[in-house]
Amino acid sequence: MKMTSPSQFSRRNFCQLLLAASAMPLSSYAQSQSTSPHVAIQPLSLTKVVNGVPNDKLPLLIYQQAVPASASNADDYLSQLFAKNGWPVQWRYQIFPFTHYHSNTHELLGVSQGSAKVQLGGETGPTVTVKQGDVILIPAGVGHKQLSASEDFQVLGAYPQGLSPDLYHDDPSKLAEAQRHIANIAMPSTDPVTGKQGGIKTLWKA
Repeated sequence: MKMTSPSQFSRRNFCQLLLAASAMPLSSYAQSQSTSPHVAIQPLSLTKVVNGVPNDKLPLLIYQQAVPASASNADDYLSQLFAKNGWPVQWRYQIFPFTHYHSNTHELLGVSQGSAKVQLGGETGPTVTVKQGDVILIPAGVGHKQLSASEDFQVLGAYPQGLSPDLYHDDPSKLAEAQRHIANIAMPSTDPVTGKQGGIKTLWKA
């Protein structure tokens, strides 16, 4: 490779170098769905009210193995992917072991390690098993709780930029209040995994 001496390195060269650098991803983990468009997405419809859980007309989405095999660290990959798409991670923990939901924002859970069985939609809802690399996008109002988990189970909790979740329990007396909140939620501008195409841009479009 031909090297350029300091005297030959013009301001124009420097500006071109900065422009090229700004277009590069922060790391190999930050490659998003735009470069890996084959993540399988499983929609799950949970529209009916169950006791004090309102659920939602929007389908819950399970992104199966959103972390590519080439990524050496699922936590790093997911946190950078979510941030790049406008869903910054706010916490790392497990899922609460009681039925709950959020009325003011949709919630994103990325499994960074381990596995767990999770019940969705309330006390009579279906159960799913998620494992490292899976991502769950839970619409506002949709109930969820952890039934069991491996000792090392951990998820990354993320929300659209600028939002933080409230916490509602399975309480029929709060149902109408929560439904009013849910009705006022704006549609996110990007999908947390696939960015500006695919995911919610297609499955939540209606």
